Parts: sequence; structure tokens; C-alpha cells
Amino acid sequence: MLPPCSPGDWDDDRRRRRLRDTRLGHSPNAGPARRTLARIAYLLVPLVVLAAQYWSWDVAPVREQLALTQPRIHQVHDAPPGALDTAVVDLVGLGNLDATATAESLSALSEIGQVWAVEYDNRGLDTAVVSDLILERAGWSGVENIVLVGHSMGGIIALEVAQHLYEETPLEVTGVVLDCTPVDLHAVRAESRNAGEEMLRWAGWIPGARESRIMRMSVEIAARQERFVVPSDRWYLRIDTAELRGVIEEVLRDKILSDDAPSNGMIESQFRAIVASGAVDNLQALADERDDKARPAMVFLRPRYAPADPVVDVEYTQQILVDQSGGPDGTLLVSKLDGIGHANPIEAPAAYNEAITRRILPFLDSRPGATETNDEGVAESVVPDGS
Repeated sequence: MLPPCSPGDWDDDRRRRRLRDTRLGHSPNAGPARRTLARIAYLLVPLVVLAAQYWSWDVAPVREQLALTQPRIHQVHDAPPGALDTAVVDLVGLGNLDATATAESLSALSEIGQVWAVEYDNRGLDTAVVSDLILERAGWSGVENIVLVGHSMGGIIALEVAQHLYEETPLEVTGVVLDCTPVDLHAVRAESRNAGEEMLRWAGWIPGARESRIMRMSVEIAARQERFVVPSDRWYLRIDTAELRGVIEEVLRDKILSDDAPSNGMIESQFRAIVASGAVDNLQALADERDDKARPAMVFLRPRYAPADPVVDVEYTQQILVDQSGGPDGTLLVSKLDGIGHANPIEAPAAYNEAITRRILPFLDSRPGATETNDEGVAESVVPDGS
């Protein structure tokens, strides 16, 4: 047994020194390291607070909102009495969610049949789900024939949906109209392709980027930098503050605070659809004859002057379409429009509606036998318009 301690043996100062000398990390050289770690910890505290606020106020509410979204089909125009068994389904492209406004500007589509607009699921794209929605609505509305219209990237979606309907359902796909569609990533001009790839990189490594409104605002403003960055020979960038303010207001109004704005995840899905486009495979599938169905007619709308489309190389897409859907037995109509840019029927409704009435409708009505082919093997409507 240890001898009992007398009161004189107890020394509280000695006890504290012993605890200090034996604590974890104590050594003659540990002081600077401890101080460095303490500074880092102090710096991390505000970052952790900011991250928590970012997640709770920016990411989480959007994630909850997106969980409630689902794709829908809206009735836009009624059909004339003789075309009640046909529906024209409109699909929009990159950076858009709902085709209703676009379909409303294309009143001439109602000459073909009743007009439906697809509103995408804001969580992402699934062409099989869109096809099922069309099949379901066609079943209870008495529709037997479908014409799909896709604007820009929406044309890629239209081709995938067309293949689903053509191969897997009893519906007749009588036509697919592609408005300035990039059939693959090579058809997208470099500036737009780089912006899309940059967003994919951001979405890949920033936590919550697919929901973040802050992230979306940064990308949208950066994509418009040519409007407020002033060319300069100096080493630093000059900013036109008035233009920058206008860009910020535009992005907030149209992309952040609008209920119709697609989510970051939706835009990512749309751009990935271009990157992984199987448009050539879709075109080949739609060109294969089936005993019980006629091959769908293919229509390509584009500016007459190719550089007028700043986003898509329409000459490149046209050549792919000629190769896949042209030839002596081709099903392709190319219509070159004056006064349009990149897939902009809302801005140029007159040009689009005239093309629908004078070119597309006669071409669809003339299928499958009453067409002529030009020297390129592209089917030409019997109604000329100088295109």
C-alpha cells in the first residue's frame, strides 16, 4: 500500500504543470502548429456557416419544389373538323421548360390538327415518359396520327419520342418537324458548346449545383458577358456597369424568379441529350419501313442564310438529314426561311406560319407518294416558295 499523503505533499500548481506537460500534442515545437490549426479553425467557422445557409436557403427549397414537378401536355389550339384525328405535339429546346407560348405563336399548326404543348418534368428528361403521355392523351381524345415539332434541342427529343411511338405504339407518326436542330454536338457552334460544357463542369463538382439559384445566376450572367465586358488593351477587364445591371435584371426576371424557368438539372439533362444524341440512330429507325406503317415525313426548318443562326450550324445538320432521310426514296423536306434566327418562332411568327401553310402542310398531305425529289435527293413539296 502507498503511504497516505500528507497535506503538505499536495501542490495544485504542480498538478496543472503535469497535465499541461502530458497533454496530447505537447512538445517544445508544437506551439506554432497549434496556433496555425487554431487560425484555420477560426477561418472555417464562417465558411461552414455560409455553406449551411447556402444549403438551407438556396438548395433545399428548390429541391423540395422540384420533387413535386412532373411532365404535362397542354391543349393549345383546336383542330378543324376534318383533322380531329391528328395532333401536333410541340417541344422546346435548351433552357426552356414549357412549349405552350411557342405553340401559341404557331397558329398555322392547327391546320394540321389539334395542337398540344409539352411541359417537361423540371427534374430532368425522359423521352419514354413523354411518349407514354402522348399515347395516353391520344387514346382518350381519339387521335390516331401524331406530328412532332421540335425547336432546337427539342428536335432531338422529338426524334427520340417519334421512334418510341413509331416502333412501340399503334399511333401513326406522320411527320417530324425539326426547327434549327443540332443533330449532334458537332452541329453546335463553338461558343454555345463551350458554355454548355462549362456548366456541366460546374454541376459536376459544386455540391447542390443542380438546384442552386446562385449557381444558375452566375452561369447565366457569365454567358452574357459579351454584353457588359468592354474590349480593352489593358491587363484588366473593363465593365459597362449599366449593361451589367441590365443583364442581372434580365437573368433575375427570366431565369431565377420566373416560374417557367427550367432548373439547372433540367438544363444539364437537355445539354446531355445533345452530347449523347442518338439522332442518327433515330433517323435510321424512322427510315426503316414497317409493314403496318408509313415512314414519317421529315421536315427541316432553317434560316436561308446559315450564319443567321448563331447557335447551330444548320448546313451541317442539313447534310446529315440528307444522308439519312434523303436519297431517291427520301422523306425529307428542307424549307429555308427568311427573317429568322435560331429557332425563334415567337419572334418571327409570320415566317414560320407561312412556311407551315405553304410548305409543311402540303408536304405532309402529299406523303407518301405525291412528292418530287431535287438533285440532292431531298423531297420537295409540290407547292413552291422559292426555297
